[in-house]
Amino acid sequence: MTTLAARTIAALRAEHDALASLADTLTPEQLKAPSGASEWTVADVYSHLGSGAEIGLANFRAELGEAEKPGPDFNQGVWDRWNALSPEDQVANWRESDEKLVAAFEALTPEQHETATLNPGFLPEAIPVASFVGMRLNEVANHTWDIRVGVDPAAGLLAGSDELLAEHLGGGLGFLLGWIAKPEVFSGPIVVGIVGTPYAVIVGDDTRLTTGTLEVTAGFNGPLEAALRLLSGRLGERYTPPAVTVSGNVTLDQLRAAFPGF
Repeated sequence: MTTLAARTIAALRAEHDALASLADTLTPEQLKAPSGASEWTVADVYSHLGSGAEIGLANFRAELGEAEKPGPDFNQGVWDRWNALSPEDQVANWRESDEKLVAAFEALTPEQHETATLNPGFLPEAIPVASFVGMRLNEVANHTWDIRVGVDPAAGLLAGSDELLAEHLGGGLGFLLGWIAKPEVFSGPIVVGIVGTPYAVIVGDDTRLTTGTLEVTAGFNGPLEAALRLLSGRLGERYTPPAVTVSGNVTLDQLRAAFPGF
């Protein structure tokens, strides 16, 4: 049976290849056009992913004992260098930087998939490899959407990545939703079932995605990828498929307010 870590690394490879193929088709005007991230152009998102890959690789190698831990000014120096690049160079450098990170993940052994623990640098303790690479997938899948939707307003998350993200958010990365959610939008806890899937979203003091047996108070009717984009703040009215509806004791606008995104 393929491990969650292996499946996640394969998804990162698929995301990289798809984004590289898209990069080959983009015009200079499209690189400077708005992305799905309100304050960034398409090239800005490539830069964000590329600088993140460089920082992530440095931390990854340090956690494996292959390099020194980056110093306190390392991240800012990387961001400054990337921000100074032209849009075309941001895309070209993303391709190289992200390839290095994905290849480093691919070089992990099956034993490391199961036994190694790593700290991305901001958690109180190390996490399993599956969760470590899952955090990168969460970043990449959503920001890849930011790029793709700048070209195609009907774009969704890549097929395959959506199911893996749900598996991670319903498991070891469940704490991420607690970081970004604004449960105070509601007067009390709510449970939104994602219709047609085993998942439900609990919004409250312990906001999380779960496959547990619960009494739901509302239903999200739409594809899983759209529900996940909702949770990452990427289901604005312009980008909501026509068939998406919410029933029960909450509205879609309230859910959007509860999950403003990153």
